[in-house]
Amino acid sequence: MMNRRSLLAALSAAPFLDAARAVAGEPAFGAVRRLDPGLDRIVASGASVRRLASGFRWAEGPVWVPRENCLLFGDPPSNTVHRWSAKSGVEVFLRPSGLQSPVPPAIREAGLNGLSLDGQGRLIAADSGSRAIVRIDLKSRARETLADRFEGKRFNSPNDLCVARSGAVYFTDPTYGFAEGDESPLRELPWCGLYRLSPGGKVDLLDRSHRRPNGVALSPDERTLYLSLSDEKQPEVLAYALDADGMPGDRRLFLDLRADLAAGKPGLPDGIKTGASGTVFATGPGGVHVCTAAGQALGVIETGKAVANCAIGQGGKSLFLTSADSLAVISLRSS
Repeated sequence: MMNRRSLLAALSAAPFLDAARAVAGEPAFGAVRRLDPGLDRIVASGASVRRLASGFRWAEGPVWVPRENCLLFGDPPSNTVHRWSAKSGVEVFLRPSGLQSPVPPAIREAGLNGLSLDGQGRLIAADSGSRAIVRIDLKSRARETLADRFEGKRFNSPNDLCVARSGAVYFTDPTYGFAEGDESPLRELPWCGLYRLSPGGKVDLLDRSHRRPNGVALSPDERTLYLSLSDEKQPEVLAYALDADGMPGDRRLFLDLRADLAAGKPGLPDGIKTGASGTVFATGPGGVHVCTAAGQALGVIETGKAVANCAIGQGGKSLFLTSADSLAVISLRSS
């Protein structure tokens, strides 16, 4: 069985296509597996997954930018962020996107990974190559490092994040960006953490107990923080109750994906997003698992490949999927 790390390594070894290939007139890419009639409220019964472009080494971290009516998404091994719009298709937006200097052999993912927007529409990104949380002005492309250390020690390779209305940033810091993973000589922190970066710049360690913390998302009321574990030994999505200050209390199991992993479905729990009504879109073995806020599984959006992450866009009418070497989309009725 190939997990996310070994799949990523294989993809990273493939030749990079400088311009992504737009896939025109291609038949449906993947399928929708319905587990509950409630899925019809979110995904119409006739909706299909369409591939928009391919040729990436590992597509990741999509975010919809309403002001520009476009999607930004990364290709961390290629140190690139791409821009997609219905008008122009896929174009290079940032290259290099993460590490600005030559990439040393010890770094496997030099580019930006998880992407989000703050309240002012600026890009907040998990910079795997520079090992930092950064802010980028979308017009000037000016970069600012918001945090790159915890208690004086450099992060591993920040992977995914989400931004609260207060401006606080929740992010994860596994070791996927290192060529040697957990054994990398670049490591300064002995754990893979879940963190909160306050608007004032303070970094709090929220949880250091997981091997592979990855995707993070907030519920619409910001009282729940979801965390995906890309751990073949613990393929789960957890839910943390947040207090009025945005700090976690009780933790519960939200979604157990062991059965899908055991069945040989591609991928592991990875990126996660929440819709306006609380619907949870969690990538995992098989594709994007669509669940109610109460944790009821409604269905799975499949591409036949591992889906690293997803993003709701076009006014809530579309779900974009970054799936291995491809960018895809499916229409939504609601979220």
